[in-house]
Amino acid sequence: MRSRIGTETAGGFSPTPHRYEVFLSPGCPRSLRVAITLALLRLDDSIATILVTSPGATCGVAGSLRRAYEATWHHYDGPQTVPALCDRWSGRVVSNHTPDILRDLAVRLADPAEAGGARLRPAALAADIDAVHALLADLPAVLAPLDARLAAGPFALGGELTAADVDLWVALAYLGDRAADGAPLAARYPRLADYVRRLRSHPAFQRGLALTRGVAEEAA
Repeated sequence: MRSRIGTETAGGFSPTPHRYEVFLSPGCPRSLRVAITLALLRLDDSIATILVTSPGATCGVAGSLRRAYEATWHHYDGPQTVPALCDRWSGRVVSNHTPDILRDLAVRLADPAEAGGARLRPAALAADIDAVHALLADLPAVLAPLDARLAAGPFALGGELTAADVDLWVALAYLGDRAADGAPLAARYPRLADYVRRLRSHPAFQRGLALTRGVAEEAA
């Protein structure tokens, strides 16, 4: 399900505050990326976050998610995957494709006037952000170039925290504190180890971890 948040004010999925809710799951790296992004963009009060702890159930929170899937697709009998961005007005799932959800949060739903909010996908860095995300498909083989990249600045793309840092930090958090050969990450890749520790203390990353407690929190 891959609808998108549009820019139109009439019809479709408009970027209206308090219109949307997102279903997440504990111990899920994709859910952690969404939770951190919401906190960085200060969308916590605008987009409701609902944690699904019993996927497939027919009542409670999982039942609400099931109804959203069934409202979107008549006689839907597939899995109710999360993250799922849902429209409160129609009761339908907008998207369960995490990259699209993250882009729409950053580009369509973030308020550029929000004091202290991050600019996670500036147009000038969009290609570089996608390039970092593509690199992570080969983790842990690309730890060395990622470590070298951090020599240029405190974040994945230099001096500005972007969506690339959300992707990179979550991937490293799930990797744990060991390199591919079993050596401590801090010994092999000291910049990456420092990066993980530093961003873990960031309030938005802390809030994301608190919301999606589970494997990620233990690994980080």
